[in-house]
Amino acid sequence: MPSVLYEVCREIAHVTLNREEALNLLNTTVIQRLHNVVKDISDNPQVRVVILSGAGNKAFCPGADVKDTVYQSPEEILRFKNQLGDLCNAIEALPQPTIAAINGFAFGAGLELALACDIRIAVDQTLLGLPETKLGLIPGAGGTQRLPRLIGESRALELILTAKRITSLEAYQYGLVTKVVSHNKLEDEAVHIAEEILGNGPTAVRLAKFAVKQGLKTDMESALKLEKTALLKALNTEDRDIGIKAFLEKRRPGFTGK
Repeated sequence: MPSVLYEVCREIAHVTLNREEALNLLNTTVIQRLHNVVKDISDNPQVRVVILSGAGNKAFCPGADVKDTVYQSPEEILRFKNQLGDLCNAIEALPQPTIAAINGFAFGAGLELALACDIRIAVDQTLLGLPETKLGLIPGAGGTQRLPRLIGESRALELILTAKRITSLEAYQYGLVTKVVSHNKLEDEAVHIAEEILGNGPTAVRLAKFAVKQGLKTDMESALKLEKTALLKALNTEDRDIGIKAFLEKRRPGFTGK
């Protein structure tokens, strides 16, 4: 069986970590496969939304496979972390919206994968965390940077410095995930969110994501200029005319992505 499953259905790319027997732990093979999948998604105009999840009902991804790193040198571990960091950066840079459907435990590198996505939903009665400091390490694939930007500096520091594991309900209260659902509703909820996005203008969705993501990397004045630039591009699309006409006629728009 492939370590990562990938299929496109009705403009939604479903990407699944497929090492259920190993709780979907990450190794170099999985990371390389994910890199290839992300590259394909980025180049595929038929994909408008991405859903990332894990196989089974126990774990989304509890981190890296320790068996692959326990005897490695610091240089080898750093190389692995760089590969993982590059993967997270590539996921974050996708023009399509990404949804992490966290179907179970998400620790360390697994949570860092989810943090690279735009939207996170999780099953109830599971745990999330960045436990690296318990191993004498620190998160090395974006965790120390994305988590505080998402939930604030103080809460992020508490989670990282204590290596605390929080429940999905606590993650919801922190703003780490936007919804908590039962296992049997997770896939349906992820698809529902994806379909809501699909109902909007394809170009507008990509421009909105671009404005938010790039704006967070700069000062407010520059970010507002980015927003105006993105808005101008949206104003000069066919979809803008289609959307306004459909609104006035009280019907669903048939966006073309042009």
